[in-house]
Amino acid sequence: MRERLALVPFRGTIRERSVEPYLALLRSLRSRPRVRGVLLDISSGGGESIASMDLFLAVQRLDRVKPVFASIGSVGASGAYLAALGARRIFAYPESAVGSIGVVLPHIAVRGLLEKLGVSVELLHAGEHKDAFQGLRPLTDVERAKMQAILDEGHAEFVGLVAGQRKRPVDEIRRLATGEIWTGRQALGLGLIDALADREGALEALAAATGVSVEKTVRVGPPRPLLDRLLNGRGPGLGGGGVVGRFQDAVEDSLLGWAGAGYRR
Repeated sequence: MRERLALVPFRGTIRERSVEPYLALLRSLRSRPRVRGVLLDISSGGGESIASMDLFLAVQRLDRVKPVFASIGSVGASGAYLAALGARRIFAYPESAVGSIGVVLPHIAVRGLLEKLGVSVELLHAGEHKDAFQGLRPLTDVERAKMQAILDEGHAEFVGLVAGQRKRPVDEIRRLATGEIWTGRQALGLGLIDALADREGALEALAAATGVSVEKTVRVGPPRPLLDRLLNGRGPGLGGGGVVGRFQDAVEDSLLGWAGAGYRR
C-alpha cells in the first residue's frame, strides 16, 4: 500500500458556502487508509462564526484518526485561527498575522442617508425587535445590550476553546483575547502556536511524525462542479483569476459585514 501525506489548502473568507465542501473532504480523509497525515495550509482572516466552528470540529475529528498539522500562511486570524486549533500542531511563518481572538457584529444604520437622498422606507414588522437588524435604524439600548451579551458569550466560548486546545489557563488566554493580532514570532512566545516554519518545514515535521516522505505528498481539495470551474477557474476568456468568482466573493464579504448577517470570528 503506497502511503501518502495530504496537503489541504484553504484560502479566503470562511463562510458556509466555502466551508461545506471542505467539511466533506476532511470527513472523507478520515476513511482513506493510504493518507497517513494531513497538513491544513490555511491563510484567512476568519469569517462566519458557525462556519469557523464547523471547520474547527472537522479538523479536530480528523486529527483523532490521523495526525493533522496546520500551517498558517500570511494570516491565520479569528475564525481561521480557531480552525487551526483543531490540528495537533500549529506552524506559522515569523511574519504571519496570528490571533485576533474576538468576535464582532457590524451594524450599519442608513436611515439618515436615505432621508438626505429623499428616500422613504417603511418597514412593516411583527415582533418588537424584528426590525432591529435591517440596517434602517440605530439599535435601542435594550437591543444593544442583548447583542453585547451574545457577543460576550461567543467571546468566552472562543477563549475557552483556545485555552483548552493550547493547554493554557483561561485567565492567561483571556488577557490575550483582545482581538489584536501578533506576528508568528510573537504568537510562538505567547504559546498560541507550536513552531515557526514555512509550509515546507511544516510538511517535513508531518513527515517525521508519520514516517511518510515529503515526496509522497499529494495536494487535495474539494471537487468543483463543472459550471463553477468554468465561471471561476481558468476558463476561456475569463483569465486566470476567476472574474465571476472574485466578484461573488467581494459581494459576499460586503454582505457579511452588513446588518443581520450574524456575528463573525
